[in-house]
Amino acid sequence: MAGQLIPRRSANHDRSMDSLHPRPAGHGAAPAGAASGNRGAEKNQFLLLGTRRLLPIFVTQFLGAFNDNVFKQALLILFVFGGLVAAGGDSGITVHIAQGLFVLPFVLFSAIAGTLADKLEKSRLIRLVKLAEIGVAALAGVAVYTGNIAAMLGVLFLFGAQSTFFGPLKYAVLPQHLDRAELVGGNGMLQVGTLIAILIGTGVGGVIGASGEAPLLLVVCMLIAAGVGYLASRAIPTAASTHKGAVRFNPFTETAALIRIARERKAVFQSILGISWFWLLGSVTLAQIPTLVPDFLGGGPSVLTLILIGFTIAIGVGALLCEAMSGKRVEIGLVPIGAAGVSLFGVDLYFAIAAIDAGPERDALTFLSGAGTPRLLLDLAMMGVFSGLFAVPLQANIQARTPLDRRARVIAANNVMNAVFMVAGSAFAIAWLFLGGEAPSLLLALAVVNGCVAIYICRQVPEFTMRFLVWAISHTIYRVRQEGLAAIPDRGAAVIVCNHVSYVDAPLLAGAVRRPIRFVMHKDIHKIPVLNFIFRTSRTIPIASAREDPELVERAFNAIREGLAAGDLLCVFPEGKLTSDGEVADFRKGIERIVGETPVPVVPMALCGLWGSLFSREGRGAFKRRRGPLWRRVVVRAGPPVAPEQATAAALRERVLALLRP
Repeated sequence: MAGQLIPRRSANHDRSMDSLHPRPAGHGAAPAGAASGNRGAEKNQFLLLGTRRLLPIFVTQFLGAFNDNVFKQALLILFVFGGLVAAGGDSGITVHIAQGLFVLPFVLFSAIAGTLADKLEKSRLIRLVKLAEIGVAALAGVAVYTGNIAAMLGVLFLFGAQSTFFGPLKYAVLPQHLDRAELVGGNGMLQVGTLIAILIGTGVGGVIGASGEAPLLLVVCMLIAAGVGYLASRAIPTAASTHKGAVRFNPFTETAALIRIARERKAVFQSILGISWFWLLGSVTLAQIPTLVPDFLGGGPSVLTLILIGFTIAIGVGALLCEAMSGKRVEIGLVPIGAAGVSLFGVDLYFAIAAIDAGPERDALTFLSGAGTPRLLLDLAMMGVFSGLFAVPLQANIQARTPLDRRARVIAANNVMNAVFMVAGSAFAIAWLFLGGEAPSLLLALAVVNGCVAIYICRQVPEFTMRFLVWAISHTIYRVRQEGLAAIPDRGAAVIVCNHVSYVDAPLLAGAVRRPIRFVMHKDIHKIPVLNFIFRTSRTIPIASAREDPELVERAFNAIREGLAAGDLLCVFPEGKLTSDGEVADFRKGIERIVGETPVPVVPMALCGLWGSLFSREGRGAFKRRRGPLWRRVVVRAGPPVAPEQATAAALRERVLALLRP
């Protein structure tokens, strides 16, 4: 079966001690969100592979994913082209049954696996799981040697069980040891490593499945990979337990408890639903490829391997693009982009398949030179790229927003939901094929439904759409550079003060700063269409002058006190209005009242390069086109925090002016 999109051991385990790049003393690297100011964070995601925090788990994960796919691809070739399925049988349905058996353990055992991962030391559990893989690899060779389909499916179930216990470990350790700035890059690197392993494993499995010595080659290859993976796992540093509760072995009550924990944060649970839909869509799509290749594309085993490898590479490209497009932050604004791309190219894939004339069986080279092949491969590749943009931010969002003491259990809940969705997808696909439907029309239906699911998620959690709009403004209209933003505390109450140049100052700041900002802004700007959606979703506090609306002023200051007491990061534009001449006006005394009532650090910031842009008041006024570049270079710059007792309006203005003239 096609294993690329089945939840597996993409062991996102990190190292608490780093011999190559030492971390601060104590518990190793700061947890995601810790107030480390991102000090020590790797500037390039590839450099993480030079650290003990990532390299051993990367190798462990790589070899585990390789083994999974060697067995699955060899089994797939034997099912579809090797005559293992009885005459008159439907290999497509058999593939879906195999897929369902692989994910069934995620439904049955994820609750126990998640609790164990939180309860016990994680690196030791990883080594035990890798020892189990050696035994399952030996059973796989026996099953293929006997040619018993039931035994092969049983081995798939065991592989699924092993992956079930590995899953919570992988995603729980990553944010425990990586800085927040490294989290997206770390996820991306492990995802890419997994996909490269899938790529190689798919190729090797295809060769083994098509050979006459499949049993011997399979058992030797898998035992070597499992053994080396176990040795790599022994280099994983200790990852302390985070949960003191008892381990209960009732899968039903524990699963219900997991779902309750996951539902505590709406954005996290909606991210889980989004990832689960991604696995459903991906697993059903890939399960159709073995049917599409011989029946609709006229391809043989090499064409099947080619398409699976190409799709895998594309997902890896999408995963790597996430860090570049998000600026090393957990940017859920990429999720709507990914969903839209998957649907658009998924619809076109249906027509690309219909345009290909499926003649006699062709090898990969003949297929590549055939009419219509480039369009088909482009659709599949772009679906893979946009799938990476869709899935990686959602996974990172779950890790970043889940407390450390329950992260493994929330990830286990994610695995349960993934499995339920995948089993449901397999059941739907089996019913579709059983009732006479064909693979291309099934893919078309999934692409259309995917668009509806994306709209539903964005409506349920407007923050997804809000972050997309913020990302679009800060990455299309402007080219934004960030300087000194490590001065902004990663957690805890603080106030940002900034010059006010344009109507998009708030979205630009929101797109640059890694943690959510609550803005305090004039009510008239708060009402601007489109921007109003961003402001409402980010819980902006509207305000006016005491002369305009004294009641609104008092409500605003009450909201400010409550927000700071809750640990929010607020942003105030102390000038009180947009600049009309490009200069920084005197700061009003409201900022002194804020820090006087709730003493918190104040971070001065400056927006440079916005004056004269489309959204400033220069020349003929805002929103009126003028000469000059549309894509302007903008610098968002922050200075050191100011203690509340020193945060006078005049002193803060001088700090902002200094940032404008570095």
